[in-house]
This record gives sequence, structure tokens and C-alpha cells, in this order.
Amino acid sequence: MEETASEDLVLQVSNLSVQFRTQRGTVYAVNGVDLTLRAGETLGLVGESGSGKSVTSMALMGLLPQPPAVIASESRAWLRGKDLLHLPEKELRHLRGNDISMIFQDPMSSLNPCMRIVDQVAEPLLLHRRGISRAEARELAVRELELTGIPDAPRRALCYPHEFSGGMRQRVMIAMALITRPSVLLADEPTTALDVVVQQQVLSLLRERQQQLGTAIILVSHDLGVVREYAHRVAVMYAGSIVEEAGKEELFSNPVHAYTRALLAARPVPCAKGQPLPGIPGLPPAMFSPPRGCSFRERNTLGRPELCPTDHVPQLVECSPDHFVRDCPGCTTS
Repeated sequence: MEETASEDLVLQVSNLSVQFRTQRGTVYAVNGVDLTLRAGETLGLVGESGSGKSVTSMALMGLLPQPPAVIASESRAWLRGKDLLHLPEKELRHLRGNDISMIFQDPMSSLNPCMRIVDQVAEPLLLHRRGISRAEARELAVRELELTGIPDAPRRALCYPHEFSGGMRQRVMIAMALITRPSVLLADEPTTALDVVVQQQVLSLLRERQQQLGTAIILVSHDLGVVREYAHRVAVMYAGSIVEEAGKEELFSNPVHAYTRALLAARPVPCAKGQPLPGIPGLPPAMFSPPRGCSFRERNTLGRPELCPTDHVPQLVECSPDHFVRDCPGCTTS
């Protein structure tokens, strides 16, 4: 698939497929994912653990070790006219951290414990901005830390990661990711280890900086409440594939696929003591041997599983304007 011409389209992913060759066999982690992202837009990518969300993000960043990872030759990810998935490593290094950045789940394991905060935030500038001195980069790093809400930034910038709280470390990661003013930011569950108050502060900061810079964001999360508040569009992943995608309001008010409806029904709600919490029965399929037909058939309790195909994989179709869903008769029937 060729890149689609559009002034505000900054990222277009086409038929992304990722496999892992292991001693136990081949894991089909991501299968034919299509995504588009426009300037200033936040796309929420949701689904259970193991659905392929993080692998999708890591593949776009070129961070999957190859081997064991294998990205299909027909996969494409166009960023400003360049295919991220098939660039030489030298060109990819120039884009990574410059035009596309990433915030990881655990900032403590992502930061270097032996480097001062200011040097870590300044490092992307030293790598990607020719002619900038270390002193200039450090000055810009302090300014970026101030913009992300680090109090007394000139002094705190000289600290080490272990001297910061979890929320402050995540602010440092945001400063590192945005200091080069990238077109695309991948936020892979950036608030998983934070309490709800700090989580809201960090996500509000991300939204504020996005509005200031026009950065497009892919927000990977399993928290539907977070996605509903901060995303513009939502893509639901299951067993390595997108099963439904729509605008935020459309998806939450009119979910079509049985898996989307099951996810929404499984949100925690107050209930009487001893009453079981809502959930989805069973487990996602083992991706060593993906189902030949509908991947959600065995867990489908909100549709008619007897109608789910077993001989072909349902295709993603447009069921209403800008609302896409897998055309499985068993999953799209109440």
C-alpha cells in the first residue's frame, strides 16, 4: 500500500505483521494492523494484555530485536514520506527520538541510574541537532523540565533518577520524548505504575504539551476510562488484530463487536460484597497457533458464537462513517 497524500496525515501503518521465531514455534503477535494518525490527534489503542499493543509500538520504533522478531516484508509504516519498517539502521536512528519518540511503561528502568537527569534530557538534542553545544543542550533541557512541571528545575536537573518520585520520573520521560519536537509520540501505558491522582496529572500534562506542539499521540492503555477522557479515536485490539475502530464517542456509545462490548461491560463497578466482578470468560488464544476463523469465538458471550466463521478470518469493514469493525456475523449480532 502506497502512502496516502494528506497534509495532516503524519503516520500511516499498513498491514503490519510481526512474528517471533522461538524454540517452541512461531508466535504470530501482530497480524495485519492498519492505523492512521493525524497531527494533533490522540489514538487510543486498547485491549487485554498480550493483544499486541506494545509489540505494535515497538515495531514502529524499530526496537524489536531481529531475530527473533520478523516483520513481514509487505508491512509499511509511512512517516513523513519514509517507511519506518524498511529504513537502513542509520536513517532509522536519525528519525527515532527526533521525528518519532516513545514513553515507556516503567520510567525507572528506562532512565540511566548513573546519569544526571539534565544529561539524559539533553541527550536527544546532542544526537539530533548538529552544531548545538553541550551547555546549550543542558540549558534547553532545564527549560523543558520546567515546561513539564518539575519544580525548581535548575537544581533538580542535577539529581539522579532514584531521587525522583514515580510521577516526576514520568515527567522526565515526557521531557526527553518531546524536547526534539517529534511529529509522533508513542505512549505505551505511561501511567501504569502511578496512583490515580498522579496519573491524571501526567496525562493532563501530555494533553497540554500536545496542544502546544501539535504532536500526534498513540496512547496504549488497558484503562478504558483513561482512553475515553484523553483519546480522539479508539482502536480495539484482540489476538494481534484490530477488531473495531471508531471515534471515541461513537465507540463508547455504539460498540458493535462482541469483544468491544465485553470490554466495556467488564469495567469495574460498585457491587455488593461477595458479588463476582464482571469479566470476560476464558483466555485469549495462544498465538503459537492462531484460530483459523474468528479469534473471539470461544469467549463470545454477547453475540452468537455459532455464527462465527471457522474457515476464514473476518475482514475489517466500514459499518458506518468512520466506524470500522470485523465482519463476523457471530460477533456483530447481539
